Amino acid sequence: MTVLIIADHQQQQLDEATLHAVTAATQLGEVDILVAGYNINDVAIQAQQIIGVRKVLIAEAIEYDHGLPEAVAPLVVHLAEKYSHLIAAANSAGKNLLPRIAALLDCAPVSEVTEIIDANTFVHPVYAGNVLQTVRCEQSQQILTIRTTAFTPAEANGGQAELETVTFAEPQQLSRFIDRTHTHSDHPELTTAKTIVSGGRGLGSAENFANLLNPLANILNAAIGASRAAVDADYIPNEYQVGQTGKVVAPELYIAVGISGAIQHLAGMKDSKVIVAINKDADAPIFNVADYGLVADLNTAIPELIQQLKVAMS
Repeated sequence: MTVLIIADHQQQQLDEATLHAVTAATQLGEVDILVAGYNINDVAIQAQQIIGVRKVLIAEAIEYDHGLPEAVAPLVVHLAEKYSHLIAAANSAGKNLLPRIAALLDCAPVSEVTEIIDANTFVHPVYAGNVLQTVRCEQSQQILTIRTTAFTPAEANGGQAELETVTFAEPQQLSRFIDRTHTHSDHPELTTAKTIVSGGRGLGSAENFANLLNPLANILNAAIGASRAAVDADYIPNEYQVGQTGKVVAPELYIAVGISGAIQHLAGMKDSKVIVAINKDADAPIFNVADYGLVADLNTAIPELIQQLKVAMS
């Protein structure tokens, strides 16, 4: 069996999510990676060096410049005949692309796979992560999105994959790229950070969110996250949202500040190795999943914690 992974990249840099997908794919057979885009030589070289990859397919055309799924999906379908499994990371790009591919191939996709039992049997979460469902798909091709937190990343250096150019373009004219806005952050990337400091509506305002959490994150070299309530209240942009409709994370340490712990949020972070909760409400659901809990006013507790960390690190 051979597996095709659709690489997730930002034109110049291969996203780490692809490394996690490679680890999952190697359990199924030989692994090829498709890099589609424009001016993507750097990304192709990075993909070539991943250990466990047999071949890198390079599809370079202006139609794929911004990775619009309406343009990339026909390309993947064109290549699909040679592959038993088509895989992408379960992030916004993968969730946008894979269902379109599945529809064009008339196959049932399996989303958010956390365990591969065999070539046709997979485990994935349902009901906001409260139930793990084992599904068996008796179809000629399997379409999978991989939850990256469930698989370790493959080694990014040391591989010697073959490079192959793919020429196929079928403009769909179904969508067009208008603009992309990047949010600059001095903190680590949320989905790959080993430590995350996450804030909720209990912080009260955008100013308080920044003034309390940024210094704490700086000391811990942590990423910043947020609950949906904090995002809806405009405390922070939605790309920082952790939860069922946000990003799924599993860091070594997750500090939840002023987060009540709604099911939607827990679905995105409950696999964290150590969870610390700070909330003045002793009955907040977040304490049910926390390894350590502090019932206190965050406006007092966070400055004290920052001060103690400064002393400990001096």
